[in-house]
Amino acid sequence: MSSGGALSERSLVLAPTGRDAGIAAAILAEANAPSLVCADLAALLEGMEQGAGLAVIAEEALRDRDVSALSRWIADQPSWSDFPILLLTRRGESIERNPLAQRLSTTLGNVNVLERPFHPTTLVSAVRNALRGRYRQYEARERIEQILKGEMLLERRVTDRTAELEAANRQLASQIAERERVETALRQAQRLEAVGQLTSGVAHDFNNLLTVVIGNVEQMRKRIEDPALLKRLSMVDEASQRGSRLTAQLLAFSRRQKLEPRSVDLNETVRSMRDMLQSAIGGSVNIQPPLLADDLWPALIDPTQIELVILNLAINARDAMDVGGSLTVSTANVVRTEPVQSEEPPAGDYVMVAVSDTGSGMTPEVLSRAFEPFFTTKEVGKGSGLGLSQVFGLAKQSGGGVSIDTEVGHGTTIKVFLPRASAGPINEEQETHVLHRASGADLVVLVVDDDDAVREVTAGILSDLGYRVIQAGGGSAALDLVETHDRIDAMVLDFAMPGMNGGDLARELRSRRPAVPILFATGYADLDALKEVATDLIVHKPFSQVELGRKVAASLAGR
Repeated sequence: MSSGGALSERSLVLAPTGRDAGIAAAILAEANAPSLVCADLAALLEGMEQGAGLAVIAEEALRDRDVSALSRWIADQPSWSDFPILLLTRRGESIERNPLAQRLSTTLGNVNVLERPFHPTTLVSAVRNALRGRYRQYEARERIEQILKGEMLLERRVTDRTAELEAANRQLASQIAERERVETALRQAQRLEAVGQLTSGVAHDFNNLLTVVIGNVEQMRKRIEDPALLKRLSMVDEASQRGSRLTAQLLAFSRRQKLEPRSVDLNETVRSMRDMLQSAIGGSVNIQPPLLADDLWPALIDPTQIELVILNLAINARDAMDVGGSLTVSTANVVRTEPVQSEEPPAGDYVMVAVSDTGSGMTPEVLSRAFEPFFTTKEVGKGSGLGLSQVFGLAKQSGGGVSIDTEVGHGTTIKVFLPRASAGPINEEQETHVLHRASGADLVVLVVDDDDAVREVTAGILSDLGYRVIQAGGGSAALDLVETHDRIDAMVLDFAMPGMNGGDLARELRSRRPAVPILFATGYADLDALKEVATDLIVHKPFSQVELGRKVAASLAGR
């Protein structure tokens, strides 16, 4: 990966009061991340001039100080550079509640806020995310330099070959246009990468919090009979579930989570999205009653992502219409022949969901580029050009395809074709009431999680289901327990842990207890990290008592 040299990978730490500078430097040193503690603002600027990957600054170092020199340095950066700054604030002073942080964010640009006191893992994760973004900037610098070198060479050849001046000029103009397109795509890719980094960095901690909330809500429901309190607990649970779905959608969008296709009733999905669509689209467009096919086949798709697909198509349709336009969602069973266009699905049986609008329609030129990443007809800043490409990508990844029917001045219908499922959809309402309790009185489950609250909630759920639970806060402690306990029937491992992660720990445990099933509980994991693990052995945080009990029981039954 490109970098700016050894100095350009270091973190500059400015925290002149208290112990924050020493603590941060020690944490980064333990994580093999080079750093330099700066005594004052002048030393920080000198370090930035020499080269750095990011700056970690305590807010008090900038309070009531003249930061004009720092602002000028930020403003005078080359076009490829967006120097990242990690601002350390006091607890409870998020950027919305901290006027200084808001001002610095406006003045200094690429500023992220980390509240103190912070967990070492959180600091290391934030620094590494910032460095990954900085590495992208170094790559952009090299690409720009390469382009500029290519232009200089081209200009020399044009000078030497005057007889071909006209042809060379046309070629140069074409290359300049292509360069602008590439640079625009690069900027969009950096925005997408930033979203992915932010999402993945926050998802693990956020899902751990949701696990604790949902787990404790389930426990409290068993002990409370007051209808008013039960209603409030239901509201807390529903809000937590919505947060979980939102995180899953963002992770899948940035391709950092495995999709979980299963049999889905698209008619029920469309019905359940009525309020969501109305809220997202607003009152400027009339949402017509959906046209739902009778005896609709079940579709094989990740239910979380199909909601995002329909929402994306609805928002695109809204943007294509004037006030008072109409939007219609429909479903149908479709038997497709061989595809004519590359985006269409192969021959076979499909379940179609379509979104139609009465908007402006697409010209042939726009239609030919509709699924290109970053292509958009909206004004600058009004859209990323990723909506339809995301829909197309998900449909293809699921084994289906997409088609567009459009006419200028008469509107557009975008059809998404999803594979027909071989089995009927699962009745989730019914499934959520089935508890899979321990099949024996002495079944022992080892729970490993570095988060104490999550570990306690997981152990409590399994204890309520009749299992004997032993706990470990990390990989080393888990290996010690395996050596001292003769009987362990199943293991539930957090995947993302400092030091020895869940994957490394699982390899060690399998070498010692090869017959014991292992489940991974994960709030976030890369696609590659879990690509070899069966879906039945992955429990996504936040999980319910029903889901955890079902997967533990299934793993024990499959021994």
